[in-house]
Amino acid sequence: MPPNTESVEVITEQFEKKLNLKELAHKGRYVIYPTTKYPDYEAFEHVDPGHKGDPAKKALLDPATAVIELTPHIGTEIHGLQLHELNEQQKNDLALLVAERGVVFFRKQEIDVYQGREFGKHFGPLHIHQNFGHPEGMPEVHVIHFDENSNRSHFKTFSHQDGWHSDVTYEINPAGLTFLKLDTLPAVGGDTLWASGYAAYDRLSPPFQKFLEGLEAVHSGLDQSNAALRAGHTVRRTPIETVHPVVRTHPVTGWKSLFVQPGFTRSIVGVSKRESEAILNFLYAHIAGGVDFQVRLKWEENTVAVWDNRSTFHNAVFDYLDVGLRHGWRITPQAEKPYFDPNSKSKADSTVRRYVKEPATEGYNFLL
Repeated sequence: MPPNTESVEVITEQFEKKLNLKELAHKGRYVIYPTTKYPDYEAFEHVDPGHKGDPAKKALLDPATAVIELTPHIGTEIHGLQLHELNEQQKNDLALLVAERGVVFFRKQEIDVYQGREFGKHFGPLHIHQNFGHPEGMPEVHVIHFDENSNRSHFKTFSHQDGWHSDVTYEINPAGLTFLKLDTLPAVGGDTLWASGYAAYDRLSPPFQKFLEGLEAVHSGLDQSNAALRAGHTVRRTPIETVHPVVRTHPVTGWKSLFVQPGFTRSIVGVSKRESEAILNFLYAHIAGGVDFQVRLKWEENTVAVWDNRSTFHNAVFDYLDVGLRHGWRITPQAEKPYFDPNSKSKADSTVRRYVKEPATEGYNFLL
């Protein structure tokens, strides 16, 4: 486990107060920026609970009132379940489903941030960001809070094509299964898009796939740390850059996924600057333009998105800053150190058993 996990839990228990984040958000900014320093993360071995999932996922899907595949390659919506009530086998099935489908949506969720922290621990050690603010006593919680009063300097030169990212990929053990609950939304806007890293790889030509499989890329957290320093905030760990494979293998599905994105990937190792920029700019445009392997969520209040940061990219749409408040919280379990297995397969080369449970019918429609 990460070296600071135990000490952080002690700190959290010592200062924890029962907070209603939604109420706090309507009163204004509530995150704190403590000067707490944490030990640097060290590599650890991750055993994914998706390995214990039932391929048919009966424990998870049988109690659902509807299971809807939103696109062929990514995105499933499940009705009739409450995440905080899932038992261990249902959580394992969920880990497997998210590994296969990339992102799964649950609406009308009652789970609160305290239950969310406990829920997240099933999927891996909870990541603590080195410089973002967080609710008092809850360093594992990443807050989403934007409204008409938000600082817009970043958005003056921001292109949403560059907004695609996977969370904290600069860590030695980046994020795995991750979930976000939004409890407050503007009247319109504020959607989020996800793209499949599996399908992004599959859409490339075989010669280019083989070329990429031999490459590694630098992922950097320096921009975030430098921004924190400019704002007068503490950087709680040593700023880090890490090298990861451009194509990684998912440990549960065994499928190959493209693993670069404009959010944190900075260069390709072992090639010239011009070559690196050409490769990465092509791949970034490939992800942004991949409308055939993207899904877009129109949030409702108390919707939870559960996604796999190892095999997806996501992009929040900041079109609502003149409309109203968008608020929620994210829990980010860490997973394995990224690796590439040359014997792994693409999703397209694997037989995938798909299932759709219609709301008005009994059982499932099975498709191969």
